[in-house]
Amino acid sequence: MKIGTVDHVEFYVGDAQQAAFYLCTAFGFRVFGQGGPETGLVGQRSVLLSQGGIRILLTSGLAPGHPATEFVSRHGDGVAAIAFGTDDVATAYAEAVERGAAGIAPPVVHEHEGERVVLATVSGFGDVHHRLVERHTRPENFLPGLIDVIGPDPDAGDDLLREIDHFAVCLPAGTLGPTTRFYQDVFEFEQVFAERIEVGDQAMDSAVVRSPSGKATFTLIEPDAALRPGQIDDFLRRNGGAGVQHIAFETDDIASAVATLGRWGVDFLTTPASYYDGLEQRLGRPDIALSILREHNVLADRDHAGQMFQIFTKPMHVRHTLFFELIERHGALTFGSGNVRALYEAVERDQDNARQAA
Repeated sequence: MKIGTVDHVEFYVGDAQQAAFYLCTAFGFRVFGQGGPETGLVGQRSVLLSQGGIRILLTSGLAPGHPATEFVSRHGDGVAAIAFGTDDVATAYAEAVERGAAGIAPPVVHEHEGERVVLATVSGFGDVHHRLVERHTRPENFLPGLIDVIGPDPDAGDDLLREIDHFAVCLPAGTLGPTTRFYQDVFEFEQVFAERIEVGDQAMDSAVVRSPSGKATFTLIEPDAALRPGQIDDFLRRNGGAGVQHIAFETDDIASAVATLGRWGVDFLTTPASYYDGLEQRLGRPDIALSILREHNVLADRDHAGQMFQIFTKPMHVRHTLFFELIERHGALTFGSGNVRALYEAVERDQDNARQAA
């Protein structure tokens, strides 16, 4: 099965237009298209956002029985579909089902004015599905005849966010192994990393799986049920089961992106000053000046191939679940062990604050 890039991510949200306003205002996305009953999208309103190579489709149900309405009722606003580009949807769908995925929607052709997109959907994890996409269109024509494309933004500036680097997925205890094998067996992903993180009397286990193209990466995480419940358990409870905890966006200049998004209203997790005190001893001299990392609360780590720099936003809605990550890679291919622990501790501090405020 040939899986190319992450074609797009679909969020199911309570109000697509309101969510679009927030992502455009705070994160620099731009409205690229929209659709609804008037364009043939029965029972829903969708807004397509774009920035760099990232495409996000925001969908709200307009009736109680619509899948988006039911998803939001169970999970709140969140990722409902992660779409993979492929050159042959019919074959990819048949192979995925044969290898163990559940068939959600068989291949359907959407064609308008000579342009064609083929879509099919199979199961993923929890209520998050994978859409298979085969495109025979101009790059800007997302879904011919169903999404009206809006012309280029005359005021568009430089993109702060470039591509989707990875998805972090929280899973119920005991499902990490089966989920890892699912991606290996169904989509031919390779496991490239595994780690156990212990913080006090809590622990989590993780595995990273990546498509053969290297363009789709999932960090799969489960809590250790034998120890005290922590942030992963909190996510699973608030989300109503497995789901995407965060999406990491690549950026070419993380310090500039953090400063700009902060001015636009994005709240980032903070890092204790002690993290930076011994950073050069642990890491060596970072490619970004230590004073800049400290000023912007950016984490730094390295692997065998180079360095990486990361920061995480606070959760963006009332269930305190989904958040975003910014990552700048200087050759690094994996996820620094020190940063995984630092993230866990930072989220745990934020969760403690939320519990005290509740």
